[in-house]
Amino acid sequence: MGKTSKDKRDIYYRLAKEEGWRARSAFKLLQIDEKFHILKDVTRAVDLCAAPGSWTQVLSKRLYENRTNNEEVKIIAVDLQAMAPLPGVTQLQGDITKLSTAQAIIDHFGGESQKAQLVICDGAPDVTGLHDIDEYIQSQLLLAALSITTHVLMTGGNFVAKIFRGKDTNLLYSQLRIFFEKVSIAKPASSRNSSIEAFVVCQNYRCPDGYIPQMINPMIDDVQMIVNATDSSVNQKLIPFVVCGDLRGFDSDMSYSLNLNEDSEYTYKEVVQKPISPAYKEILEKLKNCSIKHSAITIKHEDEAVTTESASNDDSK
Repeated sequence: MGKTSKDKRDIYYRLAKEEGWRARSAFKLLQIDEKFHILKDVTRAVDLCAAPGSWTQVLSKRLYENRTNNEEVKIIAVDLQAMAPLPGVTQLQGDITKLSTAQAIIDHFGGESQKAQLVICDGAPDVTGLHDIDEYIQSQLLLAALSITTHVLMTGGNFVAKIFRGKDTNLLYSQLRIFFEKVSIAKPASSRNSSIEAFVVCQNYRCPDGYIPQMINPMIDDVQMIVNATDSSVNQKLIPFVVCGDLRGFDSDMSYSLNLNEDSEYTYKEVVQKPISPAYKEILEKLKNCSIKHSAITIKHEDEAVTTESASNDDSK
């Protein structure tokens, strides 16, 4: 587009160009912070799936703002692809599904006692336009972000990530509540109304007692193998639910054998409360009457046929 042409794109795109943000998505994080104050008093932050770096820019600007000692602030941007450098930001080119990436983040902050206070993730797959597929892939990306967050986030820290809204949003809320005291779903004004994206804002991280953080990647590893990777009984109970909502129970859309108990044969039992006046009762009565009339007509026709046959026999004699 030439310098003299008039850009007709949306207001947040134009504001991003005017204010020097790398992408319009910077306003999404700014508006989330206005509502939830997630950047307040934060000195150690991680941006997952950071490229091209608009959310990292927001961290760099807000965390260093009005600080006399800049050495306290540590920001790490993680992505598979290289990103243009930003002042005060350490870039880590790595895979968020790898334990080595989590360990590199912890080492940069100074060990287990100095973990991140905030983890954010604006990552999303290349959308296909098929909402069910896009929602599933995005849920797997969120699961990977949550897995590495359990390694690098300190107790009481916050986590913000992009989601695609769908029929399983309530399930996602329940899954995240396992690890965070408060979970909110936000739709910033800068997020287009036509988009199915939203953001989960998870506050006050509290790892369940007995839970051992581990990398969860069901797209590569078998769920049962992930469950058995540790000896923790808490992991064995929670991970199936975190991965897929725990599909070991009954599915109301499926048909199952009547013999649910293998030790005994199925026996029919009457319903506890029969309908007093079922809608089908009248139909059954009509069908019954029709059946009786049909039987009577059939008998009559058979009698007439017998009488006719007898008369024919008499005539032949």
